Amino acid sequence: MADVAMPRLSDSMEEGTILKWLKSDGDEVRRGE
Repeated sequence: MADVAMPRLSDSMEEGTILKWLKSDGDEVRRGE
């Protein structure tokens, strides 16, 4: 599994939860998506 970088919403943010994944297995993910 690849790492996914998420934008930091505050200085104290250390982790987050992805609520909905919009890509299918094998789909390319581009910067900014």
